[in-house]
Amino acid sequence: QVQLVESGGGLVQAGGSLRLSCAASGRTFSSYAMGWFRQAPGKEREFVAAIRWSGSNTYYTDSVKGRFTISEDNAKNTVYLQMNSLKPEDTAVYYCATGRGSVYYRYGYDYWGQGTQVTVSS
Repeated sequence: QVQLVESGGGLVQAGGSLRLSCAASGRTFSSYAMGWFRQAPGKEREFVAAIRWSGSNTYYTDSVKGRFTISEDNAKNTVYLQMNSLKPEDTAVYYCATGRGSVYYRYGYDYWGQGTQVTVSS
């Protein structure tokens, strides 16, 4: 059974940093992608970043380029999202997901974590 467990969310002031973790288990992830999505109140869940387990390709939505970095630790089956220069508009529940489809869209993923809240105060 595939399980994804996110951690690392919290409350931070604008300009601050957080690192989210997603611990994965239950499948051989080498042929899959891992993605981070976020959902703010009243808004659709949106793509943030993704990485293929080979680590050679990373993907970001424009609004986080230069501020967020996605990375992986193969030995720990864990994916990280380092978030710097946080802004109030980054406030959302952040979800990690795994799948083999298009990395930019929700339908490209077949398993999701429970989410972790990130709140950025101004």
